[in-house]
Amino acid sequence: MDTKEILKKVRKIEIKTKRLSNHIFSGEYHSSFKGRGMTFSEVRQYQYGDDIRNIDWNVTARYNEPHIKVFEEERELTMLLMVDISASEFFGTDEQFKRETLTEIAATLAFSATQNNDKVGLLLFTDEIELYIPPKKGKSHVLRIIRELIEFQPKSKKTNINNALEYLLGVLKKKAIVFILSDFVDNNYDQAMRIAGRKHDVTGIRIFDRYEKELPKLGMIQVVDAETGKTILVNTNSKKVRTQYEANYLKTVDYYKTTFKKSGSGAIHTMIGRDYVKALMGYFKGRS
Repeated sequence: MDTKEILKKVRKIEIKTKRLSNHIFSGEYHSSFKGRGMTFSEVRQYQYGDDIRNIDWNVTARYNEPHIKVFEEERELTMLLMVDISASEFFGTDEQFKRETLTEIAATLAFSATQNNDKVGLLLFTDEIELYIPPKKGKSHVLRIIRELIEFQPKSKKTNINNALEYLLGVLKKKAIVFILSDFVDNNYDQAMRIAGRKHDVTGIRIFDRYEKELPKLGMIQVVDAETGKTILVNTNSKKVRTQYEANYLKTVDYYKTTFKKSGSGAIHTMIGRDYVKALMGYFKGRS
């Protein structure tokens, strides 16, 4: 893909996702994710309805009338987008691949953070750490993140969420808002998630295709595992095969749900071809 084509794609995603973040997500994002704490702002005279626990007794004694301390939320936040770019993300039977949907959602979240003057960083992973962009503010920084999401070519095809979480824990020392965008076709990341969930405000966004859930009847077909390159023949007309296929899928989904719930983290599910805006809005409103 040449530079002109990349810039054209970046611009297209910017127009679509910035509109969503401006008109839909920015307010929900602001109310859903809190700052790091409360900082002292000023002392003023007590007014009816003020919390008496905030009375400044020293100032009250000095002026012989009640005064209270006023605190403001420390709003500045840091967001990290952890995006799975393994080979399984290049799958999709509807309008786009999973990676394209992940890119749109990540861009929307990045612009929402920018609207609130927050820092945004990017971590692209497979079973390796493919790219890390430290959190920073500004539109040009967000556009760089979008460009990397579009054009970055990973070295590996496989997935290891545990490795990505361990890297996260090492690189981000202060509490951050972390979105993990993946199909979560992986396991053995529950321990790392428990630690990450205690340290950061983590949300998983699981993207899936309808045919990952239910195998269609297409007769005998050749199937290639995108991550291992292994090819097998599958009789899709076999009820036993379709039942096992669905059972494996449900096992993966259940592991994802259970792991995120036990870690105290949020979990979102959205299918390619469906409106991911609805899923995100519902999640944000539920947190507010």
